[in-house]
Amino acid sequence: MLTVIEQKRLHFSKNTEAKKKSLFGQFLTPENTAVFMSSLFPDGEDTCYLLDAGAGIGSLSAAFLDRWRAGGFRFKQVVMDAFELDSALTKHLAQTLEKYNHKNDFICNIHEEDFIFAATESLAGSLFSQPLARYTHAILNPPYKKINSNSAYRQSLRRVGIETVNLYSAFIALTVALAAPSGQIVAIIPRSFCNGPYYRPFRDFILERTAIRRLHLFKSRNKAFKDDNVLQENIIILLERNGRQGPVTVSTSTDDTFADLTIHEHPFDRIVFPDDSERFIYVPTLPEPNTIELSPKCRHTLIDLGINVSTGPVVDFRMKEYLRGMPEPGTTPLLYPGHFIGQKTTWPIASMKKPNAIDRNANTEKWLYPSGFYCVVRRFSSKEEKRRIVASVVDPAIFDDAPMLGFENHLNVFHENKHGLPESLARGLAVFLNTTAVDEYFRRFNGHTQVNATDLKIMRYPSRSALIDLGAWAKLEGTLTQNQIDNKLKALIE
Repeated sequence: MLTVIEQKRLHFSKNTEAKKKSLFGQFLTPENTAVFMSSLFPDGEDTCYLLDAGAGIGSLSAAFLDRWRAGGFRFKQVVMDAFELDSALTKHLAQTLEKYNHKNDFICNIHEEDFIFAATESLAGSLFSQPLARYTHAILNPPYKKINSNSAYRQSLRRVGIETVNLYSAFIALTVALAAPSGQIVAIIPRSFCNGPYYRPFRDFILERTAIRRLHLFKSRNKAFKDDNVLQENIIILLERNGRQGPVTVSTSTDDTFADLTIHEHPFDRIVFPDDSERFIYVPTLPEPNTIELSPKCRHTLIDLGINVSTGPVVDFRMKEYLRGMPEPGTTPLLYPGHFIGQKTTWPIASMKKPNAIDRNANTEKWLYPSGFYCVVRRFSSKEEKRRIVASVVDPAIFDDAPMLGFENHLNVFHENKHGLPESLARGLAVFLNTTAVDEYFRRFNGHTQVNATDLKIMRYPSRSALIDLGAWAKLEGTLTQNQIDNKLKALIE
């Protein structure tokens, strides 16, 4: 039977308009997940100073306090700050927390105000701000919403040395800044911060101030907040303020039933590689290192190989006047993800809703590449697809005598200084990228449906000569099965 608070959560998830959810960026935490999160905290004594920022109706706070009341913590007293900006939720939050206030050992302050402004004012030591506690514990499901570069949020965060692009990472950074030494922080957040250039300052911030103790990954991208139809890979993270970094416990489950929970411990150098200047955070899903990680023959960067990778330069909505449904005199082929199935290219496709060609003129010339062999990777995968990386080969023979090609913005293009690759290199690169080992390796640091050119740049590859040999083999073999390319890679790099 559902508890009262879980019934409320389901009610709000079902009846809150998508527009409002988007405005606040907040999706309420399912009860099973809240209980699991509360279980990750180590025991504590004396007084607990607890923070729940973005408290909603109090699901996370209730799970933490239930554990305390059941004897799971030895706190003599809990002093709590709960922040919730949505006035429609605060009365329910108050009702949730009131039941714990019957032994005179629980003090709760509900703040119906913006946590970012309250926290930054407190950290900056503003004379007119209410100073906040140095929290020994924090449990949170922060809002998920982008922050504009010129917004009041960004200016406020910069006052306290925080540079980040999303509300969730701002909430976590502020919580870290407010935490007491050895303070424990458990949060459920999108995995997107683990990689990519935009979150590099945030990664630096938390890695310099905390130790990562636990990472939990939901393997299904649409199950952690399934009642809100959220398609985002989420992780639960446990951080310790000023902790000395040691091994990290990594667990996985398909969904919030935790029925198939697996737990492994990994050395920190498998979580953040020592030679990675971007400080990507990997989440190993298997106890043993990945084939790519282990192989001394997969240590080459794209720079080593003399290869570039770029996002397709044709942004169609900016060039509408030059797009054509089908090729005609004065046009050149325009390639979208829909033109690629497996490693093959099909062009033109009359039934496709996207254009097949673009005018070649003085206004479009700089966005076009000379005809040749290229390897392309779709930037987005759908939730139904098993693979995150899907690579294909562009064969110029398909386009008759077209001297130029257009690559639309939803493709990543491997090239040599905006020119084609040698055929065997293009084919070998596509085979390598389509291996199961590469897909597993990529998933360790990429938690969303998008594959950016930056992600492909930081990967490690076999040597140029090895890729050329792989491509020559692939051309001779013709159509390849997944087992064939996986076995060939294994023989190549072991």
